[in-house]
Amino acid sequence: MTKWIQRFAATLALIGAAAAFSGCKTVPHAGKSNFSCFRGQDNFSKYTRSTDADGNTVLLSPEIKSRIPWNELIVSWNAEAPAGTYVKIEASAISSGHHTKFYTVALWSLDNLAAPRTSIRGQKDDDGTVDTDTLIVNEPAAAAQIRVTLCATNGTSPTLKFLGASFSNTKVPVATRPPNHAAWGKIIPTPEHTQHGYPNAKGWCSPTSLSMALSRWAEVLNRPEMNLTVPEVAAKVYDTDFAGTGNWPFNTAFAGSFSGMRSYVTRLDDLAEVEDWIAAGIPVILSARWDWLRPGRPLDKDGHLITCIGFTENGDVVINDPAAHLDRGDSVRQIYKRADVIHSWTKSHNAVYLVYPEDAKIPRNSFGHWQ
Repeated sequence: MTKWIQRFAATLALIGAAAAFSGCKTVPHAGKSNFSCFRGQDNFSKYTRSTDADGNTVLLSPEIKSRIPWNELIVSWNAEAPAGTYVKIEASAISSGHHTKFYTVALWSLDNLAAPRTSIRGQKDDDGTVDTDTLIVNEPAAAAQIRVTLCATNGTSPTLKFLGASFSNTKVPVATRPPNHAAWGKIIPTPEHTQHGYPNAKGWCSPTSLSMALSRWAEVLNRPEMNLTVPEVAAKVYDTDFAGTGNWPFNTAFAGSFSGMRSYVTRLDDLAEVEDWIAAGIPVILSARWDWLRPGRPLDKDGHLITCIGFTENGDVVINDPAAHLDRGDSVRQIYKRADVIHSWTKSHNAVYLVYPEDAKIPRNSFGHWQ
């Protein structure tokens, strides 16, 4: 057997013997998904607590067991971070008999005062690497540990509200699910914003999509503090090392920093799962490719963030697309063919942002892809 297959078999055995992520909500599995698995937690009582040399609180998770052998991990977090405080996120991959080092996933703050909000490049070794916001391992793993350092200033410390781990095996195909026809013909009223027309705007599709989702909840919840302009959101999600606003967990961390809000990155199997969220009245932000959304567009290999707000009567996808040039007569709201969205979405291995109130009635988690 090849080294990959040998490690894969060992990892399967480890997963089969492993317990679920300690403290996680039970996930009902109505069907099998070998592509992705999400573990979320908002109770940290079983984390090991310690204090570092600077007096900061360090939270070390138990082993977080993935239900699948994985080669990519995206960590999301929601925290309250008062002025001058920041959070350090680290992750280690675990396979049969082997723990990698702790890779630094992020230094994150709301205000960029005590430390820059940044990903960390140059962490590649024999086990894997960090690609901006994603830990990629060279051989399959069965679990992970996450270490969170709550960095204080003048006696004030951040508070961790939620931690999520999205595991993916990008070497296997996604599953195809039956469409949820309850979402067909449903459109969620959502404010329309464009990423263009602002001074210094560059690649702002992610904060623009996020601003639309936050504005939707600002209206529903009567929370005007979440009704922000695109430049305001862009400033709060900017990644210093990446030199841009497209760091996925930085976007969800900002949304989740608001009181009562939950937000994280995960990967889904099929557009049918997006339909589940639309049927529940919750817009979903998808990471896709702009040129593949409509055949014939100029080549653009970069990723693009869009906000799904509904579906047509025949199952095509209603999108608020930040790429609209209003000065050229474009419309933010677009209808893209279902097959084109599915194809375009493969660019990110079906990554989404889920943004919703903590007390929202969310869809049944049939395949283990959200909390």
